[in-house]
Amino acid sequence: MSDSSDSLPELRASDADRERVVEVLRRAASDGQLTVDELEERVPSAYAARTRSELERLTADLSVESLRDATPATAQAASGGITVREGPGGDRWIVSIMGGHDKRGRWRVGRHATVLNIMGGSDIDLNDAELSGPMTEVTVYSIMGGGTIRVPHGVDVQVSNFAFMGGNDAKLGDEVAPPGAPTIHIRLVSIMGGSDVVRGRKLTKEERRKERRLRDARRRDLEP
Repeated sequence: MSDSSDSLPELRASDADRERVVEVLRRAASDGQLTVDELEERVPSAYAARTRSELERLTADLSVESLRDATPATAQAASGGITVREGPGGDRWIVSIMGGHDKRGRWRVGRHATVLNIMGGSDIDLNDAELSGPMTEVTVYSIMGGGTIRVPHGVDVQVSNFAFMGGNDAKLGDEVAPPGAPTIHIRLVSIMGGSDVVRGRKLTKEERRKERRLRDARRRDLEP
């Protein structure tokens, strides 16, 4: 009599699983375990992985010390990739007038932040930001302009928007934040302009090309 467990399907990977593995790979590259070429090869594979076993193979040759060192960062990524340090301070205004503004990397966000785009645009990346409280409100005014706000996985993101002669877009997927996760409420107000809210990090050109090739190859495999 055959073991029924042999027919069980492999566990599917979640977006949070993929982000954790990508963080481990980046740390491994920073301490010299992976070359730049190896990192560029594995990151798209991590984002394209369908099962957890595929993700495990990408880190199977990394040292135990590296994986242990990466645990705090990956746990942080699982809870949103954002550090919450309650207290005063943090950026409250980001203004782009007839120009552009990029905000990324390590920076502190005020509890109530305002982004103003007038005939210009701003790219705001919250993946590595530090929040000054468990609830953050970001209001984006775009007048004949716009921009993109990138939010991390594992964070409760709420979006409300108003657009006149323009449009806003939110691409957050169907991810549900874990209990106790920080909340980011984004208000989009656009007049003859528009802004986008996107979950996850921005891929490099090479990562996008490799991800597209993998997606095309998978589609061909599924064709009858």
